[in-house]
Amino acid sequence: MEQRTGMARPNAVEVALGDVLEWSIQSWVAWSGRKARIAEAPWLEGPIGEKYIGAEFYEAYARETGLEAMTDDRDAGILPDFAALAGGNFDPLLVRPEIRDFYERTARYDLFVRIGWSGPFKHPPRTLIYLVGRNVGQFDIPLSAPDVAMKNEVIQLKDSVTNETPYAGWLRRSAATGEAMLAGLYAVCGLPRSRSRFFKGVYPLPGGSATTIFRPENRPDGSFALVSDGRRFGEAGYYRVHRTDGGARRVKCVPMAETIHVFVDSRGALQARHTFAFWKVRFLTLRYEISLRD
Repeated sequence: MEQRTGMARPNAVEVALGDVLEWSIQSWVAWSGRKARIAEAPWLEGPIGEKYIGAEFYEAYARETGLEAMTDDRDAGILPDFAALAGGNFDPLLVRPEIRDFYERTARYDLFVRIGWSGPFKHPPRTLIYLVGRNVGQFDIPLSAPDVAMKNEVIQLKDSVTNETPYAGWLRRSAATGEAMLAGLYAVCGLPRSRSRFFKGVYPLPGGSATTIFRPENRPDGSFALVSDGRRFGEAGYYRVHRTDGGARRVKCVPMAETIHVFVDSRGALQARHTFAFWKVRFLTLRYEISLRD
């Protein structure tokens, strides 16, 4: 288990390099990405981050949009109704109840993750995390520790007028340091030319976001998978979104594939395996142990 007492903060040179790297990515998306109007691509709707994300993002986003950030529901889930994913070839009723409960009552669970880097593409994302992740308070995965205990928080962003919850925020902190590691917002969406329903994760970044659209899949023995492997605009895939100075959004579909497989092992314990691949070459595997909080 991770035993760090504090996060090593970047020095001035690392901060400057991180700023240049983040600016370069934004410029690449603005130059090579396609212009997207939310009215025409509502599945890409999502919050745009400022210079720093961190744990404070949810309150700031709630103030900006007139939503209420609710943090006192111990039964809150990132997918309040698992049945909302029903459609196409996916049947939520075939998924084991332990897995459905985790998504519907995520705040009741603790996470412990083992981190495994591999392959020739492991170095660029590690560099991004080291130089950019710490700067902006997002995707700040420890690079020196092989495993991390996480503190799990769910923030419901609720419209007090309509009583709807357009997004469920999911904040993961290091249990050892309390530092924010990943701040995401989650919802169910549709895609063009598909009758299926998809799971959407939006991870705000400075001037934009990383948005991943996942396709739900039934797996043997009642296990469950979320798959993001599209390479064309409008498919379940990974999108880097950037807001230009004029307010328009530029979107780049990046050839990165993710699979999250959630299952119950032979001991009856809830597990998840989250893999990342670039051009079909895996570079990161996160293995989660998921347990009900005492």
